[in-house]
Amino acid sequence: MIRLISRRIEIGTGDGGISNLGFDKRGIVTSCRAVLLPRFGGPEVLEFRDNVAVPDLKPNQVLVRARAVSINPLDTRMRSGYGRSIFEPLLPLILGRDISGEVAAVGNSVKSLTVGQEVFGALHPTAVRGTYTDYAILAEDELAPKPGSLSHAEASAIPFAALTAWRALKSTARIREGHRVLVIGGGGAVGFSAIQLAVAAGCHVSTTCGGESISRILAAGAEQAIDYTIEDAEVAFKGHFDAVLDTIGVPDTERMGISLLKKGGHYMTLQGEAASVTDRHGLAIGLPMAAAILLKKQIQYRYSHGIEYWWNYMRADAEGLHEIRRLSEAGKLQVPVDKTFPISQVREAHKAKDRRQIPGKVVLEID
Repeated sequence: MIRLISRRIEIGTGDGGISNLGFDKRGIVTSCRAVLLPRFGGPEVLEFRDNVAVPDLKPNQVLVRARAVSINPLDTRMRSGYGRSIFEPLLPLILGRDISGEVAAVGNSVKSLTVGQEVFGALHPTAVRGTYTDYAILAEDELAPKPGSLSHAEASAIPFAALTAWRALKSTARIREGHRVLVIGGGGAVGFSAIQLAVAAGCHVSTTCGGESISRILAAGAEQAIDYTIEDAEVAFKGHFDAVLDTIGVPDTERMGISLLKKGGHYMTLQGEAASVTDRHGLAIGLPMAAAILLKKQIQYRYSHGIEYWWNYMRADAEGLHEIRRLSEAGKLQVPVDKTFPISQVREAHKAKDRRQIPGKVVLEID
């Protein structure tokens, strides 16, 4: 059962409007526009379609009228076939994880959000019906009130990246005031979010990044930012760290990160092997094999270096999202948006990301 929409929904009639919406007799949206992924491939496989079904809400779910959704690296990787072993049987998919918009309807157990409220949030990485759509469905704990000081485009750039960083630093490493934190790859959305979260927690933060990101990172509170293209980070960093978040996750950065950790420190990589191993071997063999690879590395590094080794992924975290909202509202956490596209130009947006024409965040706006 759902609580009905109590606000009028405006339906555009011009080009790029949202005239292709379907409603049932109660005024509940039953179909809308969405970007579908019918098969894996390049940006050209993305299809912008009308009349895509909107499922009924479960008791804990919220229907969100999307105003902006950001493009994450996971989106372009999934489009190209990453996670094929999980997602191929479920095609067509709707890509997208981040969202900012307004509550259109709520399930009957939802207590913290109301119809008409502006919200932002992010779906779990394995969600099949994503946010590249007029109307997205998220669980109550995947949403929070949108920071009032931010536009929808600005808000949509934050949740998935910041929650990924939150899970690593807060849930796994349990950073606290006075800790030394190293972020490898601080120029990207997750890395920059991690720097700001660690600074807000009272940590001493160092990072590697490209030269173009140094001034922005230092302004965010990092104490040391090393341009990896011209400096040897292992030589430049003095002392050891309590936590290392490696957003790059190649053998060289893993070796460096582990060598710079204190005994008992945490090394966390965003490039875990679970999806790639299952894609190569299938779910039945791949999942146990990936678990065995992780366990082997954890034991190896625990005994050889005295550190904890983790693969980290984004997870819904209501407490984390509300803290992210608070920091964003206070101006202490942001993810800069480099360019916006209308959602009808999603192929062009993906092409630009694939070709690395836009290094920062790209957002799709939904009229």
